[in-house]
Amino acid sequence: MKLNKKLLATGVLAASLVAGQAWGAVSAEEAAKLGNTLTPMGAERAGNGGDIPEWTGGLATPPAGYKGDGIYLNPFPDEQPKFIINQSNVGEYEDKLSPGQVAMIRQYPDFTIPVYTTHRTSVYPQDIMDETVKNATRSELIQGGNGIGDYANATPFPMPQNGLEAIWNHITRYRGGSVQRNVGQVTPTAGGAFSVVKFQDELTWNSYLDDYTPGQDDNVLFYFKQAITAPARLAGNVLLVHETLDQVAEPRRAWIYNAGQRRVRRAPQVAYDGPGTAADGLRTSDNFDMFNGAPDRYNWELIGKKEMYIPYNSYKLVDRSLSYSDIVREGHINQDLTRYELHRVWHVRATLKEGERHVYAQRDFYLDEDSWQAAVIDHYDGRGELWRVAEAHSMQFYDQNVPWYAIEVLYDLLSGRYLALGLTNEENDPYNFGVSRQSRDYTPSALRRAGTR
Repeated sequence: MKLNKKLLATGVLAASLVAGQAWGAVSAEEAAKLGNTLTPMGAERAGNGGDIPEWTGGLATPPAGYKGDGIYLNPFPDEQPKFIINQSNVGEYEDKLSPGQVAMIRQYPDFTIPVYTTHRTSVYPQDIMDETVKNATRSELIQGGNGIGDYANATPFPMPQNGLEAIWNHITRYRGGSVQRNVGQVTPTAGGAFSVVKFQDELTWNSYLDDYTPGQDDNVLFYFKQAITAPARLAGNVLLVHETLDQVAEPRRAWIYNAGQRRVRRAPQVAYDGPGTAADGLRTSDNFDMFNGAPDRYNWELIGKKEMYIPYNSYKLVDRSLSYSDIVREGHINQDLTRYELHRVWHVRATLKEGERHVYAQRDFYLDEDSWQAAVIDHYDGRGELWRVAEAHSMQFYDQNVPWYAIEVLYDLLSGRYLALGLTNEENDPYNFGVSRQSRDYTPSALRRAGTR
């Protein structure tokens, strides 16, 4: 792994944080818990004496039959649900669900939550975990909370002390140094009719570029390129993003190549609540990857930790024997293909700052303690009403030691519609990790080459 130390300066701390509170780096005595009573990523190693088992190293060995081709087999093919949460019994389990999940069950009679045996499969590469342990005693929010000092490319705050530290763990989490994927996105009508928009995405961390040298474009965390490959009316359009670390001082750099016009233009709207690509108004730019970008428009509160039923080990949703029509249903995806497990999550609440603008006035995040990925996010509108519910159906990419998402789903409770992103069942060559990229591959001039029909 290539490491480079940088100054992260993107968000601001909640004004309500007590003056003088320690922000970030913990003592060596506290950090000694990492790898002992805590996992290297900061999760509780022990189980709960019941359904949550001890973390014993995660799932780092592919199941028999896996060919190393990015087509992931279910390591738990014979397991059946222990029980199913539905409208008749949701009250018994409400304390282990988000308000959004409860609302989905109450709104849709066939939106059920099948609960399976919990497997703590999440694990990262050893060098990422080692660097995370080091970050615990050195990374800290600085400049009044506007940055992170002495940070390397791993999780900065395995022992978070406030909400902003926790959300940065999600934003900066390792997803493979350089990866390409071919995925589908659907936005079904309220009646369930849908068409598929297909993307070829690339994500490369700055320090994983083949031609990277220390100090090179150090205000960039990663480069992202997204080319639409279908349908024909959109094919050839390409989005390029340089994800800047300090998005307050230097906004995210984004460009769009329009194949019809054969023109590259800047795209400042690709941020915050700007419209998501080909999303039919069903997600914002910062809904991608559950949440991305600068957190500076919100105050962040760390509510605490709780046990919750969240989507996990969602290998059924990448089963190659399924078509997209097997997954996409009216109102929500086919819940018979989903898998939920009891895990511990960090609850973080984001509330819009006075004077700032965003379509979401409040967001409640539930972050998986083992991976720091957002598992569920409830979104509230300006009236304080629950509006959208996001669920990330995660899986462990066991040949790469990468926890990530099988698909992300964002439900709109008001319109009865939803967006699902990341579908791979009908895609050739769905995931490629370790792709070779140079800085020239992520320049605006490279967009035209990537966008030819």
